[in-house]
Amino acid sequence: MTAHIDPGRASLDALRELPQDHPIHMLNLVRFRDLADYPEGHEHAGKGWSGRRAYQEYARASGPVFARLGGAIVWRGAFEDMVIGPPGERWDQGFVAQYPSATVFLEMLADPEYRRAVVNRTAALEDSRLVRFAPGEG
Repeated sequence: MTAHIDPGRASLDALRELPQDHPIHMLNLVRFRDLADYPEGHEHAGKGWSGRRAYQEYARASGPVFARLGGAIVWRGAFEDMVIGPPGERWDQGFVAQYPSATVFLEMLADPEYRRAVVNRTAALEDSRLVRFAPGEG
C-alpha cells in the first residue's frame, strides 16, 4: 500500500485549475505513525515523540499561519469504524478545514513559517487523505 503524506506536483497543478475565488473545505483524514520519523539533524529527531505528538507540534507551529490567512476548523472527530470503505482501513483523526479560497490554501503551503512547520506533519503521519469540497454544495 502506498502512503499519501504530502501533495505532489500533479495534485497541486490540478488544484490550481479549479475555481480559486470561493471558500473551500478540505477534508483531512490522518493516521499517525507509532513513532515520529524526523529527518536526521532535525531539532525533534531522537526525542522519541509519537506520531500524534509530532502532529500536535505541527498544529501548534502551523496554527498561526492558518489563522492569519483566515482558516478555521469547522469539524473535528475521532475515528470509530469504517462503515463503507476498504475493510481494515482506519484513521486516527478526521477534520474539515475551511479556507477563504483555494488561493489562500496555496498561499499557506508556500508560507515560510508553514514550510518550517510541515516537517512535523510529514514526520507524524503514516498515511493521510486531503479532499477538497465546495461548502454547502450538494
